[in-house]
Amino acid sequence: MPSPTEPRPDAPVAISEAARRSGVSAKMLRHYESLGLLGPVRRTDSGYRQYTAADIHTLRFIRRSRDLGFSMAEIAELVGLWRDRSRASAAVKRIAQQHLDDLENRIAALQGMQRSLQDLLTHCHGDHRPDCPILDDLAGGSCH
Repeated sequence: MPSPTEPRPDAPVAISEAARRSGVSAKMLRHYESLGLLGPVRRTDSGYRQYTAADIHTLRFIRRSRDLGFSMAEIAELVGLWRDRSRASAAVKRIAQQHLDDLENRIAALQGMQRSLQDLLTHCHGDHRPDCPILDDLAGGSCH
């Protein structure tokens, strides 16, 4: 049984408690709400937001999606599919596959940058002389 100072797990909670339970900052929580990812959030008579257990569950879903690097547009689509019980899993797989393809392309580009920098570092003497293949490469091969 919850203590008198701790809200019931199923009772609506204020933004600070929703942020704590979901692991999402209050600022990001308001941002996700403004994007329509949470749907309408109840408010008290004095205008304070009240988040339900379902809202907190959605916030955890969003946080996990962000942890995996999905864009906000992809997350909006995934949240919509998650809420749609008649969805086709093929739609979810398509989004995840596209995201994986994008990640693989970015990883390949980063690995290319890493190889280029390793090569430049190999050719740089790193001594007191002014000639520097790293700066020459950054300048497009021209010397100043």
